[in-house]
Parts: sequence; C-alpha cells; structure tokens
Amino acid sequence: MEQTVVLIKPDGVRKGIVGDVLTRFERVGIKMLAAKLIWVNKTTIGKHYRDNNDYHKSVGEKTLENYKMYGLDAGENLGTKDPVKIGKMIRKWNMEFLASGPVFAMLLEGPGAIAAVRKIVGHTFPADAAPGTIRGDHSLDSAYIANVEKRTVQNLIHASGSKEEADFERKLWFRRGDIYKYKRTGEE
Repeated sequence: MEQTVVLIKPDGVRKGIVGDVLTRFERVGIKMLAAKLIWVNKTTIGKHYRDNNDYHKSVGEKTLENYKMYGLDAGENLGTKDPVKIGKMIRKWNMEFLASGPVFAMLLEGPGAIAAVRKIVGHTFPADAAPGTIRGDHSLDSAYIANVEKRTVQNLIHASGSKEEADFERKLWFRRGDIYKYKRTGEE
C-alpha cells in the first residue's frame, strides 16, 4: 500500500470540483485517510515548494524548453535565460498562487497509489491532458498562456510524484491525529 498527498489548488476549489475529484479516486479503490480545507500559510508553502538550486534549475530548464517549443524568447519575456533565476521566479509564482485561496488537502492510500493518482490527474499542463483526466476535463490552461502572462500554470491539483515526495508532503500537510486508518467495504 502506498500513500500519496493530493492538493486541490485554489482554482480547483473555486471551480467546485472537490467532490468530483474525490469520487474519481474512490471509484478506483483509493482510500482517503485524511482531508481538510485550509488557507495555506507562507511557511507551509515555502516548505512545499523547496528553495534549493536543484529545484530551481529543474523548473527553470523545463520552462526554457517550453519557451523554445512555443517560439518565445525567455530573455525578452522574463529578463533572463538563467534556469536557476527562472526557477526562483516560477517558485514565487507557485507560492503566490497556492496562497491565493483555500486548498483542499487529502492523504490517499491504495496499491500503487502514487502512479494511479497521477494517471487520474493527467498531464501537468491541462491543455495537454487527455480527456477523462481531472485536468483534461476541467481546464484548458497551458504553459504558453502562463508564460506570456508571467504566472504559474493553473492546473487545479497537485499529486505527489514519488514515494519520497509523498512521505515529505504527508508530514508537511498532516499531523498524526489527522490521519485515520479504517477498512472500506470489501477490505474485511
């Protein structure tokens, strides 16, 4: 059994898709162990979006790839082509966006839950997400639009990307008393 953290971001909460999202996970047998609606403080957000050069460089390089793919000039639009500086910019945008409204945080559990949840969530960029996925069904935002508007992609939802990330996020978002173990129908 794996555990994974899912955050329905402020755009998803504002769209009113919390019930649909939870239903999609429960329908395939993924169990909710904890859930809460919170307006996230800057300390938690700062820990969630880690402030280190590896993270900044990775995010910056992906952004530069998107700029190149869309024929945009990152130097002209962002004032730099340095992936670390761009990554810091994106981190700031991500933090501002996550703080812009309430977030619905869930801890989910199931066999292969990390990969299963990410498959249900869909591609990071909603415009590239397949129909039938959460992002594919509920948004059209794209890297192109976000890059032109100098903001983060509003992609409705976050799902842990690895076991290490899920473990870190579980401890960040939930206290031990928030988490409940129980048997669903059919687990007896």
